[in-house]
Amino acid sequence: MHISAADIARLVKGELIGDGTVLVSGFSGIKEAKKNELTFLANPKYEPLLRDAQAGVILVPRQISCPGKTLIKVDNPSLSFTEVVNYFLKDAPDYKPRGIHPTAVIAPGAQLSLHVAVGAHTVIEDGAVIGEGSVIYANCYVGHETHVGKNCLIYPNVVLREKVILGDRVIIHSGTVIGSDGYGYIPVDGKHVKIPQVGTVLIEDDVEIGGNVAVDRARFDKTIIGEGTKIDNLVHIAHNVTIGKHCLIVGQVGISGSSKIGNYVILAGQVGIVGHLEIGDGAIVLAQSGVSHSIKAGEQVFGSPAHPVKEALRNNAHIQRLDKYVETIKDLKKRIEELERK
Repeated sequence: MHISAADIARLVKGELIGDGTVLVSGFSGIKEAKKNELTFLANPKYEPLLRDAQAGVILVPRQISCPGKTLIKVDNPSLSFTEVVNYFLKDAPDYKPRGIHPTAVIAPGAQLSLHVAVGAHTVIEDGAVIGEGSVIYANCYVGHETHVGKNCLIYPNVVLREKVILGDRVIIHSGTVIGSDGYGYIPVDGKHVKIPQVGTVLIEDDVEIGGNVAVDRARFDKTIIGEGTKIDNLVHIAHNVTIGKHCLIVGQVGISGSSKIGNYVILAGQVGIVGHLEIGDGAIVLAQSGVSHSIKAGEQVFGSPAHPVKEALRNNAHIQRLDKYVETIKDLKKRIEELERK
């Protein structure tokens, strides 16, 4: 597919600057894009990159100019770029399964709504309910009495254990397990006796969960993932955790049992959170932080143990200068000893 700069401008409702006849047939980053490709500049601080950009058409913020380039000025270049990519993808090959594959094993008591697709070798147990328009790829397992909402997308090799509940438009990527047993044991006579995990997992509408994520079922009641939350790969969410709406949880995060995460929280990569804590609405935990105490709404923390960002960075700066502090202390100690001798 080819699309002209003028057509892109109409599609994203942007202001065209330059040659509207320029054609693009692909997309790339601003440093890599070629003359037949579209790119975008989202952050004005990277404006110097425009001078050397080879892209045929560039989506930019409205305040940006660059003579000699074909630009389309928009309010949100990243969002507009996504709109154009989606326009191209509408004619891309669709690899979703169609209908029910003959090797799928579907229990007589399972309920499949209209337009459901089930891939090869997937197992759907008794009492499971699959909502209208949902697609379940090959080699998945849907447990007893698990409910999958409308227009969900379950990629290959996903496990949905018994009595799990998914809302509408949920996306779950390969290798993820929803509803595995919570990690709970009682020490008795030198042995670890397993505590039954009889709760479930509730995943609300428009949640996306990456690959190889484990969301444990609650000991009692529910582990909850709130509406619109996006979870990256290799995340572990323990039993009875509650995550609010529209959170961003980045790769390798671990959230211990019974912690409560508010709405619009960001947990950056490799964050670890101790159990039974509360993270307030809008809080941000920077990468590789270890959270051992509750965090207030809107607070930004960093470090292990995590502290408010400014304090943590100041402390870290002091640690980087420890060798100089040691030399200063040695020098002062030597001077004091000389003064005492006098």
